[in-house]
Amino acid sequence: MAKQVGSERLGELYDGKMQVFKRREWRGWKDTLYDYWRWLKILLMLGKFLLHPKNVKGFFRYRWMVNYLAVPMMIDKHARGLRGEALRICREEYDLVADDVAQLLTAIFKVDQNLGAKPEDSANVVLVDENEMTNILCGFPNLKARSWETVACYVCVLLMQDSAYHYLDVVQEMGLPGDVCPMPADEAGVCIDDDMPIFGKCAVQCNTTCDGSLMGNGVISRAYERHGIPVFQLATPLRHTEPGVQEYAAQEVRNAIKFIEDQTGEKFDWDYYFECAKRINIGARECAEWLEMSKTDYPPAIGNNILLYRETEYMAIAGKVPAFAETDLKITKLARQAFEKKTMLAKEYRHRAVIWGVQSQFYTDFVAWLLNCWGIVPLFDMLTMVSLDPISEDDKEQAIYDIAHQYENMIMRNRTHGGYEVLLDDLWRYCEEFRADMVILWEHISCKALDGMHGMFEEQARERGIHLIWVNHDLFDSRVIPRANLRQDVNRYMRSVLREEPIAPSLEEFDDTNLW
Repeated sequence: MAKQVGSERLGELYDGKMQVFKRREWRGWKDTLYDYWRWLKILLMLGKFLLHPKNVKGFFRYRWMVNYLAVPMMIDKHARGLRGEALRICREEYDLVADDVAQLLTAIFKVDQNLGAKPEDSANVVLVDENEMTNILCGFPNLKARSWETVACYVCVLLMQDSAYHYLDVVQEMGLPGDVCPMPADEAGVCIDDDMPIFGKCAVQCNTTCDGSLMGNGVISRAYERHGIPVFQLATPLRHTEPGVQEYAAQEVRNAIKFIEDQTGEKFDWDYYFECAKRINIGARECAEWLEMSKTDYPPAIGNNILLYRETEYMAIAGKVPAFAETDLKITKLARQAFEKKTMLAKEYRHRAVIWGVQSQFYTDFVAWLLNCWGIVPLFDMLTMVSLDPISEDDKEQAIYDIAHQYENMIMRNRTHGGYEVLLDDLWRYCEEFRADMVILWEHISCKALDGMHGMFEEQARERGIHLIWVNHDLFDSRVIPRANLRQDVNRYMRSVLREEPIAPSLEEFDDTNLW
């Protein structure tokens, strides 16, 4: 064992009988102590979380809260094999996201009527969807955007692969379709099973990604209205690349703002909005620099170590939390240091890959496995490529169109809607810009938007001489396609088509059936 990248036999750390690794990875004295110190900080954060009586009460009230025991393990998985600046980038990002989620849970339980709060306790809370932008709340300094779906569904499945099973079964028992996307089905299941926190003055829902999302929103909005929470449906245009729909998109934002003002009595504060807009621009600018460095031979910030962080910052934070803008600058500093040193994140780079499609949420560390096992560098994920366009910091009229633009370019929606160009043409353009010779294409079997274009992806990849590897999954449900099968999709291609051997043989096959 040594501190060099690739020196550990990572596959031997797994044990199919255990839910954690056999031991911590040895990274040399400096990096091991740093990683252990950050691990202890996460445990301290979780300890502080449980000091709040309402949080303890929520832990025993909601079935999905047990998944949060796996927070330290989830971060450890995404740091596998990393050293130096790359390890520090990972820890800066994930630790901040974990702390933000802990604060969100605390804020929700504080005003949750299921835990004894009164309706007036959440008079300053506006409910939003899990996959919805929250930038419309940047104009309301006294209001809070909260999403119970984020903590009850999305984060849970990142932590534990079996977190959604119960709620998916509940949905089907109620007669809802079994082949719908598991994400909205999970959300609907939580609602039906009475595991939904009750709070909020009003709610703004959005036609986020697909018909399944609209179905889930229908179930949830009926529950809101039963508890006296009015709902506004923000209908963002699906053909978001067309100039002709932009006025309609802007008017929908104006309507949503008026709804919030009417329901809460608050007025849109332009000074606060432009303060948040400056931080939104910092995040976009710094992310653009990380991606520029990824076009070189030594990409310092890649894969999910920017995806999950950037997704949180773009959608849920939207400039409202200064700590994220500060962390963006730290990440850039670390990335520049790694780039100047020509740091390698694996002992060998064989292929440069764009990760495209809707990724498996129960196995987000899969891209780290690609790097460590086969030397496939996961340059970026489709969900990272949201809008990086600068927004106005002083023009009120333009700001309305900026908010609409960001809604149109929400996670997933900006690729699954908008026409042929944003899904196919942009993929090949990115492959050229980033000098990628491979595409790892997630095939989410319940996502009709991408599955219908399977043949076109195949044909156009062949025309361009790009290796295309399909990885099948069912997003939230690992019972349908287990994690080992995802790896096997890659193993078969690498061995049978490319005739390659893994750079880390211990990672080609291992038993992580019971791993959180």
